[in-house]
Amino acid sequence: MNIKILSPLWGLEDLKYDVFLDKVKNAGYDGFDTWIPEDKKGKKLLFDYLQKHEMYIVAHQHEANGKNFTEFKKSFLSYLNICAEADPILINSHTGRDYFTLDQNLQLIDIAQNFSDKTGVNVVHETHRGRVGYSPQMIDEIFKARKSFSITADFSHWVCVTESMLENFTSILTEAIKRSRHIHLRIGFEQGPQVSDPRAPEWKYALDNFLSWWDRIVEQNYVSKTEILPLTTEFGPKPYMPAIPFSNVPLADQFTLNCYMKDLADLRYKKFRN
Repeated sequence: MNIKILSPLWGLEDLKYDVFLDKVKNAGYDGFDTWIPEDKKGKKLLFDYLQKHEMYIVAHQHEANGKNFTEFKKSFLSYLNICAEADPILINSHTGRDYFTLDQNLQLIDIAQNFSDKTGVNVVHETHRGRVGYSPQMIDEIFKARKSFSITADFSHWVCVTESMLENFTSILTEAIKRSRHIHLRIGFEQGPQVSDPRAPEWKYALDNFLSWWDRIVEQNYVSKTEILPLTTEFGPKPYMPAIPFSNVPLADQFTLNCYMKDLADLRYKKFRN
């Protein structure tokens, strides 16, 4: 198994696209976790950059929309096809809505599975608030209904939604770890999806919990002979990042925190880093 550590575009959108790409490469990342540019120039720049520098990408699908469920399904498949153009490690999908019925969300999951069967591009569904996997309780129903359903583990949302370190969801967490094919390296806590600074001693308890979950995911993928396991450093900008009142100055620098998480993961999982 080979672990690749990726940087998100999220929070760096204000940079010129070529500056963003260089910034990530020069920081020592293996690639990018990003949505595909809509304009042809940006798309060509990204695809050429990946090939020239032999870097990797997880394509990010979060744009699907529609006035009704029929429109949403059509949009969802359209964006999956756009994501596949990048020849990604996998597609990370913000699938469905928390207010869709179970049957509607299962229809979307089946669309993604059929897409993967036809294209060979794996689609994994992020455990994100407002989406199909917004809580352990909701995703448990999906686990029971679809044996092939796999996820991007962003447990920062779950600790926030359940106001816990998932102590009461042991069996669901174990199943989620078995199904995780991508990790978002962000630390949440009981009242929010992102701690102010993972380096601070007051957040050590949260960091330790998340590291233990990620270790189990890495081991599971190693045993399962996963070829590439992508890890995305996903500390976000404001308002995920707390800010000082009135001045609106972020409490920490987003890219610095993400590079800290990159270095931490690089050291912790060194034997899987080729």
